[in-house]
Amino acid sequence: MLSICGSDCCGKCGRKEECGGCIQTDGRPFGGRCIAAESLKQGGTEMFHDFKKKLIEEINALDIKHLQVDDLNLLNGSYVNLEYLLPNGRSVKFLEDNNVYWGNQIEIPGSDRCYGVVADEQYLLVCEYGCEGKDPQVIMYKKRIPASFNF
Repeated sequence: MLSICGSDCCGKCGRKEECGGCIQTDGRPFGGRCIAAESLKQGGTEMFHDFKKKLIEEINALDIKHLQVDDLNLLNGSYVNLEYLLPNGRSVKFLEDNNVYWGNQIEIPGSDRCYGVVADEQYLLVCEYGCEGKDPQVIMYKKRIPASFNF
């Protein structure tokens, strides 16, 4: 087993020297929280798969044009924690760099932009951005009301 959830996080990660290892840190790579490890520790593989399935359904129910998610990946916060310019001119980040989230990137047909979705048990973020995360814009950021997940 390569990690608590069985995924090969190390093979995909450019920060593996900083991580400490999933199993070695009991699911707290980078000193943060991993949504997959938390759900597995709390409720086993059934909760892990149920949480992911319900999150995909929740994202698809948002009814955002061209936003259809078929799967979610584990993504390190430092990779997906974009900085957003607010109307008042201030910049803000919504995620934690050291946490691991469920997420995915969805290309917008006929555009050079993509949707990004990132979530954990508490929050769901949908954004739109250009190549390499340029000019990110928040489409939706909301507090989730998870059923029976108490991480």
